[in-house]
Amino acid sequence: MSTTTLTIDDNLLEEAKTAGKRESEEEVVTEALQEYIARRKQRQIVSLFGTIDYDPQYDYKAQRRVQ
Repeated sequence: MSTTTLTIDDNLLEEAKTAGKRESEEEVVTEALQEYIARRKQRQIVSLFGTIDYDPQYDYKAQRRVQ
């Protein structure tokens, strides 16, 4: 972990702590970064919709019946 100095609006930070039920500013910032990264990854996945070829004859229900 590294130590970084940031200037963050105090009201915004307090609101985030309350909304997220977090005790410390570090928890708030860590969670915010994790959510930011997750959303960016989701956008990348969504951009793949319609670009992947599939076999229209594939019967996924048949795979469910096989045991």
